[in-house]
Amino acid sequence: MTLAKTLLVSIALGTSMPAATPVDPASFKEPVRVACVGDSITQGSGAAQGKSYPSQLQELLGERWKVGNFGVSGRTLLRKGDHPYWNEKAYQNALSFKPDVVIIMLGTNDTKPHNWKHEAEYAADYADLVNSFLTLESKPRVFVCRPCPVPEPGNFGINETNVKLLIPRIDALAARLKLGIIDMHAALDGKPGLLPDRVHPNTEGALEMARAAFTTLTGKPAPTPAAQ
Repeated sequence: MTLAKTLLVSIALGTSMPAATPVDPASFKEPVRVACVGDSITQGSGAAQGKSYPSQLQELLGERWKVGNFGVSGRTLLRKGDHPYWNEKAYQNALSFKPDVVIIMLGTNDTKPHNWKHEAEYAADYADLVNSFLTLESKPRVFVCRPCPVPEPGNFGINETNVKLLIPRIDALAARLKLGIIDMHAALDGKPGLLPDRVHPNTEGALEMARAAFTTLTGKPAPTPAAQ
C-alpha cells in the first residue's frame, strides 16, 4: 500500500497508536523532568504570556513534575531546513536538562515549500533526534507528537496537506523505536477558532494540547480547569 493510501485509510478509520504505558511519578525520587522540544507552538506563540502548552501542562501535572520549555520559533526538524532545531542552544539545554520524559513536536515548519523539498530526509533526521535523547544517561521516555492541524488555507507557507503526510511517518517512527505518541492534531482538529492565525494555538488551544499531553503521560483524563 502506498504512503498516500495508508494515510487515507488511517484518516478514514480514525487509526491511532496503542496507548503508551503511563509515567508513574511515584517511581521517581525527584519530580519527573519533562523536556518539551519544538518550535513556536511549543514556545507559546499565539497564547497569552505564561500560557504555552508546556506551562499549562505543568499546572495540570502538579508538583511531582518539572516541565521545561525548549521550544524555539521557526525551527525545523530537518537538518537541511532553513532554521534547524539542531543548531539551537535550546537543543543543548534540553539535553542538559537530564529529562526523564521528552516530548518532541517538530514538523510544522518543515511543511513550508522551501523546506519540503528535503522531506525525504524527515524520518531519518527525526530518528537521529530521538536517539540523541534516548542515549542520555537519564534514559528518558520519548513521546513524539502528531503536529497541530493547519486550517485552510494555512499561513506562512505552512499547510495541512504536508502536515497530514508527516503523520504516518511519525507513527511509523514511534512504532519502530517504541515511542509514545501525543496526538496534538486530534486535540485541535475541527476547532479552527483555537488557531486564529491558522498555525498557532491561542491560550485555549494550548490548554487542549496540555490536556492531550497530560492524558498520554498519566493515563488519566485531564482535569477540567476551574472557571476564571
